[in-house]
Amino acid sequence: MRPAKLILGGKEYEFPVIVGTEDEVAIDIRKLRDMTGAITYDPGYVNTGSCKSDITFIDGEKGILRYRGYPIEELAGKLIYSAAAYLVIYGHLPDKEEFKDWRRDLTMNSFLHEHLRKFFDHYPITAHPMNILASMIASMSSFYPEEIDDPNDIDRHIKRIVGQVKTIAAYSYKQFIGKPCIYPRSDHSWSANFLRMMFGTPAEEYQVPKIMEEALDLILILHMDHEQNCSTSTVRMVGSSQSDLYASVASGINALWGRLHGGANEAVLNMLQRIHKDGGNYKKYVDMAKEKGSRFRLMGFGHRVYKNFDPRAKILKDTVTRLLADLGNNDPLLEIAMGLEEVVLKDEFFIERKLYPNVDFYSGIAYRAMGIPTDMFTVLFAMGRMPGWIAHWLEMRTDRDQRIHRPRQLYTGPNLQHL
Repeated sequence: MRPAKLILGGKEYEFPVIVGTEDEVAIDIRKLRDMTGAITYDPGYVNTGSCKSDITFIDGEKGILRYRGYPIEELAGKLIYSAAAYLVIYGHLPDKEEFKDWRRDLTMNSFLHEHLRKFFDHYPITAHPMNILASMIASMSSFYPEEIDDPNDIDRHIKRIVGQVKTIAAYSYKQFIGKPCIYPRSDHSWSANFLRMMFGTPAEEYQVPKIMEEALDLILILHMDHEQNCSTSTVRMVGSSQSDLYASVASGINALWGRLHGGANEAVLNMLQRIHKDGGNYKKYVDMAKEKGSRFRLMGFGHRVYKNFDPRAKILKDTVTRLLADLGNNDPLLEIAMGLEEVVLKDEFFIERKLYPNVDFYSGIAYRAMGIPTDMFTVLFAMGRMPGWIAHWLEMRTDRDQRIHRPRQLYTGPNLQHL
């Protein structure tokens, strides 16, 4: 492809054009400032490609999401969480022996260091589980101070984080409700272990419902990676300074905690509860969202990237319906959600603005059906996203173009002043 031309101050400059494997086009402006003295102004970096990546491809116009080339429709509901995590982190599906070793390694690395486990005793009962998760993950580097440049050590760090993130999450919940923690078991899958540690007791064996295990696998895979979002970009930014894996993914957890990022499914549930308390008249709230100057928004509709139906929402909608039916849970919030979706998808106001249901619209209902408390919603998002963060940290370290992140700014303050 021919170079891109820029005319600035009467001078013409040429910049290389890079084309990705899916025909995405990027203008290489790495020498822009050296050549012209100018920088780009792009709040939120929405038009800036910060890296090249082999992990995830998204086409927001067509509603496409692929991990390592595999469509999300072929992964979610067909792979279990640990297999999908292996694919995202290592770039290929594991063979039989690789998967056997990987699954066992994750289970044997599910146990927290006993001194680290004692940290739970010192968090106040009001501590949010996302705060606990970020703090505990960051603290792990103190207990496992191996080299961050040795491939074997890095592999051990990966298995510890993927193995222990669910244990930390379940323990934080048990701490909050004042009940004893339960250790993981080697004969349970990753997701089944989490559900058992969440809801089981030492007094009797807890049988994880198969439908809940399968639903959790699916939801976590749907959240596993989503290209250069806020939290993933944060992991890359922190990692670009050569911070270790623990510090980098802990920064991603903190970024995800924000209401505009990982807290969206909780906001959807709060909205549905509000409508339910108001008699379930969802059409009233659709009209409110359309009113000019109204501050009310329908949560769970529209997406920063997708200008079509979020492919994850399509998959999750069917799963939520089966989950509620199998568990015998006639949740009135699902009826409201279905009604909202039906009205919005036929309303020209929302169609023109391309406001289709996204994954957050249904994930909160699914978590609610499984008995997972609202404060844990974003924690499960972090659990699902963990392999994606790890994959980006790994990829960044081998990228020859990678430099420490250092965005420029456009200064708008006062000119030179003197006392």
